[in-house]
Amino acid sequence: MSADNVLHVGDSDFDSVVLKSDLPVLVDFWAAWCGPCRAIAPVIDELASDYAGRVKIAKMNVDENPITPGRYGIRAIPTLIIFKGGKVMDQITGAVGKGAIEAVLNRVLS
Repeated sequence: MSADNVLHVGDSDFDSVVLKSDLPVLVDFWAAWCGPCRAIAPVIDELASDYAGRVKIAKMNVDENPITPGRYGIRAIPTLIIFKGGKVMDQITGAVGKGAIEAVLNRVLS
């Protein structure tokens, strides 16, 4: 269950949706079996609403899309990576609170 403004990306469309985006993109690398991933899902949905028009929020299921997580060295989930202009701006690993994610997003936006 995810918010209407959360994008779901895969290996096939990652470059076009994330790396070529005009807006910064937060990508949540997750898996269905991951408890901490499910725990932060409502936070990700809230951020998608809070930052609509300023940041794209995307989710990538690591079990269904192994290439991209491998490319970015994802070893633990959830991992959140913030991309801007096709480059990695910051990364958060583990289930953290909304405030910690907002602090990183606000830094990237400033």
